[in-house]
Amino acid sequence: MGLNSGLSVYTASLDKKESAISTERRDLLEKIATFIREKRRIGELARLTFICTHNSRRSHFGQAWAQVAAYYYGVEKVECYSGGTEATAANPRTIAALQRAGFQVDIVMNGPNPQYRLIFAEGEMPVIAFSKVYDAPVNPSEDFVAIMTCTQADEECPFIPGAALRVALPYEDPKSSDDSPAEAATYDERCRQIATEMFYIFRAV
Repeated sequence: MGLNSGLSVYTASLDKKESAISTERRDLLEKIATFIREKRRIGELARLTFICTHNSRRSHFGQAWAQVAAYYYGVEKVECYSGGTEATAANPRTIAALQRAGFQVDIVMNGPNPQYRLIFAEGEMPVIAFSKVYDAPVNPSEDFVAIMTCTQADEECPFIPGAALRVALPYEDPKSSDDSPAEAATYDERCRQIATEMFYIFRAV
């Protein structure tokens, strides 16, 4: 069926050259790719949980783009999740950036912690975005790779129970631009950076 038309345009515009990512970052991304390859080799699901402090910005970008990249490269049996050290709400600026990138966004449930459906391809299960702690019942409790997308969560949680692999992959928080003229551009920049790195992982797989 293929990606949404908007996402197709966006993903085609990503810089897929290795030079776009530093050697240090590539080493971290390769660890995740190796985890996925090994799971595929033995016929098991590869589960990725993206973790930041509030599960409101960077971890949602990671979850959404990893699931899209797996689909784009035809890497089956991959499930992507996200969580925080505390639950707040998926920041609407994050959702807006994903929508600008080409995701179709539906609100499943309103309230202080809304739930969003991030639709990326017809006939594929959408990514469900809402804030939760990383060990919430909807997330895997064992045999997953924990991807720490912020320094604070990385420092607060040096050990993630049940994780088969833990990778510190921090990103600068776009929150610093909130309510400023640079807000949309900063969120779009972080969205693109994370998309680029998730595509690197699944291209390596």
